[in-house]
Amino acid sequence: MAGASIAGPALAHWLHRRGAEVTVVERAPGLRPGGQAVDARGVTKEVIRRMGLDEAVRAACTDTAGAHTVDADGNVLQTFSAEDDGGDGFIADIEILRGDLAQVLYDDTRAGVEYVFDDRIAELTQDADGVDVTFASGAKRRFDLVIGADGLHSALRAMVFGPRERFVRHLGLVLAFYSVPNEFGLDRWFIEYQEQGSGRSAALRPIQDATRGMAFFSFPAAEFDVDHRDIEGQKRLLREQVADLGWLTPRILAHLDDAPDFYLDQVAQVVMDRWSDGRVGLIGDAAFCASPMSGQGTGLALVGAYLLAGELAAAKWDPVAGFAGYEERMRSFVEANQEMGRLHVEFRSATGPAAEPDVEALMPLIERALNGIELPDYAGVPDSRA
Repeated sequence: MAGASIAGPALAHWLHRRGAEVTVVERAPGLRPGGQAVDARGVTKEVIRRMGLDEAVRAACTDTAGAHTVDADGNVLQTFSAEDDGGDGFIADIEILRGDLAQVLYDDTRAGVEYVFDDRIAELTQDADGVDVTFASGAKRRFDLVIGADGLHSALRAMVFGPRERFVRHLGLVLAFYSVPNEFGLDRWFIEYQEQGSGRSAALRPIQDATRGMAFFSFPAAEFDVDHRDIEGQKRLLREQVADLGWLTPRILAHLDDAPDFYLDQVAQVVMDRWSDGRVGLIGDAAFCASPMSGQGTGLALVGAYLLAGELAAAKWDPVAGFAGYEERMRSFVEANQEMGRLHVEFRSATGPAAEPDVEALMPLIERALNGIELPDYAGVPDSRA
């Protein structure tokens, strides 16, 4: 498996429980810390419970009490509580930094799963019985299945399915975030300023380390051609786009060059008509990224991991039947969440009445995006933790 962020270790958890021997390769030298806050809503919370990780995940949460939207002078316009909508609202009751969730998943699986860091899949060829893999380090191994869990810019997807331009859909928005010293008085409340009519925003959120916070910016961009590895180019772009945004932006930007965990990328979706090719499959953002604006990227990864491992094991590891069952169960759930992501981007850039979504009319879509999928029990399928 390629990728050790969320989808990869989550799938490793379930494959190992179903009796498979699992290797996860990650091109980074170790787990990536920090990152954006990710949420678990709806059926995703049931997957976490079935993993036996509810206590560990909640212990690592940001413990955010709620959110305030403010004007340029800091005056509160709206308030949302983490308890709204049963914990599935604007601020979820399970909110955790991406890096902290990755650490929980890694700690849970490291004893039974082989992790190979600072390496990547350079080449692969498959036949009817397996997949021959050559790593960038020069090592060569053979596997029954290979799964790409390596994110929006998946190298494995490009290697097997074709160039990224064929599948990645830019939604016209760019996000950036990085940690900053907590000189802003953050105390369990997420604070966001949205500039009306421009699609630009700035925000600060608390994290478990009360001495620091997470800064967040978004801005519209019809085109996006900055390489995702060009950190200095990304920082220049951010300054050019938000330097005049107002609110606390100058103070937040003052910490940009000192940030150890800066990240910037386009808001995009991955749209594919199939997520497998022979013995090679995809999961998470590599297969069906719904964009951060869906609020469900982690949910899709965790639900997808549960279903992919279950379907493969139920099919007695036949890749054709296993991948087919996984796609059949996941497809409508993915489509609902991708629609939510697109609508959220549209609302953020809209003005006037169009900027106020009709929540009542959206409720059927929201319900499908949070709970619109069945989680089979997979009775009779091996489970080492049963």
